[in-house]
Order: sequence, then C-alpha cells, then structure tokens
Amino acid sequence: MHVTGSAVVIHPPTRRVLLRWHERMQGWLQVGGHADPGETDPFLIALREAHEETGLDDLTPWPDPLLPRLVQVAVVPVPAGKREPAHEHADIRYALSTGTPESVRPESAKAQLAWMSLSEALSRVGHDNLRVCLERIASTGEF
Repeated sequence: MHVTGSAVVIHPPTRRVLLRWHERMQGWLQVGGHADPGETDPFLIALREAHEETGLDDLTPWPDPLLPRLVQVAVVPVPAGKREPAHEHADIRYALSTGTPESVRPESAKAQLAWMSLSEALSRVGHDNLRVCLERIASTGEF
C-alpha cells in the first residue's frame, strides 16, 4: 500500500470543482500523488501535487485558509502498470481553493483539466469514494 496526498480544487464564487483526466485510471479524478523523497506531511504533498498538476499559484486550504482540513481518507485500488503490480493507495484528501480559475494549465496534453459544477462532477466521476469526498465538501454549507 502507498500513502498519497490529493486535493479537490474548488472555486467557491462559482461553486465549481477542478478535475483531472487520469489516463491510467481512465476517469476524472482529483489532483494528487505520491510523496517526493523527504516529504512526510500529506497536506504539503497534496498542495505540491495540486500546484504541479494545475499550474495554480494561489492554492490555499478551504474553507479556512490557515487550517488544512482533512476531507477524506480513501483506500483506492490501483491497477497494474508497466512498472508495478496492482496495489492500493491510502489517499489522504483535502480541499483547496483558488481565486484564479482562468490560470489553470495542465501539466501535459494527456492530463486534461476541466472545471465542472458539483452536479456535473458527481455525474462524471467513476469512483464512489470521490463522490463521497465531493458530497462532504458540498455539505459544509460553505460551498
């Protein structure tokens, strides 16, 4: 099992969420990934990965910019790839907000990014655990 850090990026004024097309998983997911050598804080891993995958420079914890709030820990099955067998991720998930949604840029052509309304995101994600994460964000009453 690998521990990963990820984030649902949101734009609160428009109530939209940013999802990334994941080529290997063939579906729309939140941004995130593995720790780099020496990284141990899952929130900082999620923040770094979100910046790398979206190009957004103003990401902050949501709803309180001074206090990262854990949204979900999900155990996710990952299919075998070219370099590793099938395994699981213990994915530690946060919500991050941006004030500059127009500045988003994907890290590669295959990693398409899309802003979606919450209802569109709920209908397009293929993983129930991500639906639960999105519903938890929506249920805060602040989104």
